Amino acid sequence: MSTDHDPNADAAKPAGNFLHQWIAADVAAGRTGGEVVTRFPPEPNGYLHIGHAKAICLDFGLAKTFGGRCHLRMDDTNPSKESDEYADNIKADIRWLGFDWGGHFYSAADRFDTMYDIAENLIKSGHAYVCRLSQEDWKHYRGVPTEPGRESPSRNTPPEENLDLFRRMKAGEFPDGSLCLRAKIDMASPNIHFRDPVLYRIMHVEHYHAGDTWCIYPMYDFAHPIEDALEGVTHSMCTLEFEVHRPLYDWVVDRMDEMGLLVVRNGVKIRPQQREFSRLNLTYTVMSKRLLLQLVQEGRVAGWDDPRMPTLCGMRRRGYPAAAIRGFCEGLGATKFISTTDYALLEEAVREVLNKTAARRLAVIDPVKLVIDNYPEGEEESFDAVNNPEDAAAGARKVPFSNTLLVERADFMKDPPKKFYRLAVGREVRLRYACLFTCTHVVEDDSGRLLEIHGTMDPASRGGTAPDGRAVRGTIHWVSARHAVEVPVRLYDRLFTVEDPLADDVRDFTAFLNPDSARDAVVLAEPSVAELPPGSQVQFERLGYFFADPADSKPGAPVFNRTASLRDSWAKNSSK
Repeated sequence: MSTDHDPNADAAKPAGNFLHQWIAADVAAGRTGGEVVTRFPPEPNGYLHIGHAKAICLDFGLAKTFGGRCHLRMDDTNPSKESDEYADNIKADIRWLGFDWGGHFYSAADRFDTMYDIAENLIKSGHAYVCRLSQEDWKHYRGVPTEPGRESPSRNTPPEENLDLFRRMKAGEFPDGSLCLRAKIDMASPNIHFRDPVLYRIMHVEHYHAGDTWCIYPMYDFAHPIEDALEGVTHSMCTLEFEVHRPLYDWVVDRMDEMGLLVVRNGVKIRPQQREFSRLNLTYTVMSKRLLLQLVQEGRVAGWDDPRMPTLCGMRRRGYPAAAIRGFCEGLGATKFISTTDYALLEEAVREVLNKTAARRLAVIDPVKLVIDNYPEGEEESFDAVNNPEDAAAGARKVPFSNTLLVERADFMKDPPKKFYRLAVGREVRLRYACLFTCTHVVEDDSGRLLEIHGTMDPASRGGTAPDGRAVRGTIHWVSARHAVEVPVRLYDRLFTVEDPLADDVRDFTAFLNPDSARDAVVLAEPSVAELPPGSQVQFERLGYFFADPADSKPGAPVFNRTASLRDSWAKNSSK
């Protein structure tokens, strides 16, 4: 069943959100020129993960809340790590989440000529210079936040000489790392990022989008505010690690204002502003693209879309609905408080959506035979089973029934505790949708392993209702042995065995990888399961939510990934 609906119904829009209040104040003061414009600016050097989803929902959601628009921009200023593969998948992930940038797709590479011109203007006005320090020496001169830095020997080079060197850098005369362009700001600033930061570096690397046109590339901190200003962005939202970069952001915008490069909208000069919110940290995983890339390159996972990964494509392949991720991100809101969110909250958001939308089916993962001794062998019938009790429009289906069924082995106990309401000798239970069944005896092998459960059905209880209204507390699921189909499933668990794999600075985070995070199994299911097309979401009753893997499923031969377990304690225990 499809879970798609208008994502703007899920958008981040609480009145108490400090970003919402910030934008509302600017709108009221007339600083937006009549239109709120935000942007989502990923670097195409990896696949998006759930942390990016939070930013996407804020950027697109807040723009929609204020009747504005959100731009999608590839901040592709580091060609050594970027590719079309990453850029294309970023677009696919955002569309899957339900958001659309319309005609407002941009790339930093498309602005390289303008950025270069701005850099030359900064040199001419004395705001930038070419530095000859090596990267190691440059960091040494920059110093530490508690003490002033030292000026580069190149800092007071005349603009004409700097301009000549910069143009020769562009022409490819110098090797990587030999020269860089730095802003001339304040080497005594307590903010180390304000101490003559690097604006351009030499990189003889072909750009995935611009080809070999350039061998010098702007730094992100220089390119980002330029792009915001040229696009007329009003509100630029970043995660907290960029808070110390904000003075440089404002410095670049000031220089663009002096050059007359700010957008004017409805008579209002648009000055982009940056604010920061806390990033999403999630237990039992890592949220660094660098570390996720390491897992992929070392073959510790089956690719970026491995269903155990926190990537959006991995979650999509696992069967997480886009609506669930939007709802989860909405619940997080936006604050400046650094915290870690329990992965269980994400799983609960997934279950909340799937409980309302996923079709129900019967399947058994650890089967044992249940023989109904008073039902004629060779006969069969079918019973009506609802497709989703939460959705009356989902209708019902026919489930075949015979004298030999398959039930879960864990649904029988020889000596049951007091609150065990399933099968035991002399115990009556409800066979879901079918009838009431009383266990009379069992068959075991010489080691005591259960082979068969025997008993009788109440013929008057067809449909699962007691004719005299007697209370039957236990209900179990089943599959007709004669009609059961084998279906491969993949059982996924947390990728790591500890909540914070990065907490131990001594050990490699991969030491905490969960060896049981992916297991193959087979379920025996009712016949209709084989007919489910790739991409189907289903709840195998009491086993959990499963998703027919679009990559590996074929018509008539689905392969299911377990999306999430049920809250039911038995389902959790049976997966171990």
